[in-house]
Amino acid sequence: MLLLTALFERVTRWWNYRRTVRELSLLTDRDLHDLGLNRSEINLVARNASGF
Repeated sequence: MLLLTALFERVTRWWNYRRTVRELSLLTDRDLHDLGLNRSEINLVARNASGF
């Protein structure tokens, strides 16, 4: 049971990471700048946000 819980949590974190990357990637450079980000930081921000 513990293994299934860990697997589910890992998949959930991965899914949240991918969703965050996809959503941020759709923003324009200007929108990202308004958020204080640049395109090269998208993966890092998504990793930190998802706990992945």
